[in-house]
Amino acid sequence: MNLRYVLFLACTAATGGLLFGFDIAIISGAGPFLTRHFELGDFGLGVAFSSLLFGCAVGAAFAGRLSDRYGRRYVLLWIAMLFALTSVATAIAWDFPSFLAARFIGGLAVGAVSLVSPMYISEVAPAAVRGRLGALYQMSIVTGILVSYCINYLLHDIGADNWRWMFGTGVIPSVIFFVLLLRAPETPRFLLMAGRRDEARAVMARIGESLDAASSASVADSSASRRSWRELLQPGVRRAVFVGFWLAILIHFSGINTVIDYAPMIFQSAGWELDAALLSTFVVGIANFVFTLVSFWTIDRYGRRPLYIAGSLGMAVALAALTVSVLLGRFEGTMALVLILGYLAFFASCIGPVFWTLVPEIFPTHVRGTAMTVPVLTQWVANAIVVLLFPAALNQLGQAPTFAILGAVSLAQALFTWKFVPETKNRTLEQIEKFWTDGAADARTLRGATRA
Repeated sequence: MNLRYVLFLACTAATGGLLFGFDIAIISGAGPFLTRHFELGDFGLGVAFSSLLFGCAVGAAFAGRLSDRYGRRYVLLWIAMLFALTSVATAIAWDFPSFLAARFIGGLAVGAVSLVSPMYISEVAPAAVRGRLGALYQMSIVTGILVSYCINYLLHDIGADNWRWMFGTGVIPSVIFFVLLLRAPETPRFLLMAGRRDEARAVMARIGESLDAASSASVADSSASRRSWRELLQPGVRRAVFVGFWLAILIHFSGINTVIDYAPMIFQSAGWELDAALLSTFVVGIANFVFTLVSFWTIDRYGRRPLYIAGSLGMAVALAALTVSVLLGRFEGTMALVLILGYLAFFASCIGPVFWTLVPEIFPTHVRGTAMTVPVLTQWVANAIVVLLFPAALNQLGQAPTFAILGAVSLAQALFTWKFVPETKNRTLEQIEKFWTDGAADARTLRGATRA
């Protein structure tokens, strides 16, 4: 295996994750200034934050089919250009509707990259390091979040148009992403699907892997079939889609983006001044980054399933502690920060990296682009709903009921993972596909087969 080249390809695709995290989180620091500039209430603020996410849902809906037709790299190149253009458009928005339009169109790029980048990584990564390289994508997301928090804090007092500069800085990573993609090849599995066997063999040789018979047969079958939505209803594929769909709902209804997007609001509700709240948000970003590093040492050692269960239970405990602290009147100052960081630690070290590694792994090659649309589109819709409603929930339902609901969903996520989610550690994509299609879709059966 040519680890240096594989790492270059994974880092190139993962740069899309950096833009994903940047665009998602840059509005967190800009939010208080947008509220003042556009005179927004709770619902208006929710619309401002979620406009990008609804665009993400639309982008995810089309990206899978486009990547199956035109290629993973080709679609990523267009995504990079769209990131740059919408960063400028958001920065120069002249009124609230134009701001929403720019954010929505930017969401098309975020939604598309959230589907295509992990798929690119999974298709170029050898099985032995696929977990760590998948975690690299999540690492890039949290890096983008941390960078945006840093920019927000550095620019928060430069004047009335500070929020414009916050959004405009997104042009820089967009250009870097585009330049890196110019040096990257198409994935070998797509090349096989397109009938370009010699090119696929050349890419695999440079990666340091052979184009084995299982890969050739699997992808040959996919290139011979007409990919359609009906294929997602096939017995083996249907089981994988079911797992991906519910994981996508649970990951956001357990509340992670309420922390990422609304951290300043949460800290202000705990009694912090705006400057201190923005600084604490930067601390949250650093913690998110550090705890994500943990996944590099655990995801290929302990597996996807145990991490997901442990992380979900840890999040549930942290949210229960948040609920109790509110009821006891202790949700303030340092206590608020410590409890939020505890919740974030379990998500960043267990849930986030595993989700973006596991989802592209579980789908058969011949429908991967189309099938990936289901969990990615679903997670963006779930994300948008949570982000849209969170300000009203926090201010009208109250802190304790809101945290309690998120904790209950985290517990449900642990139970669902225990019952239905398979272990994919150290399995090739073709071996995972065979387990689904052979009917061994029970999580415990697949786990035992993996150990064997």
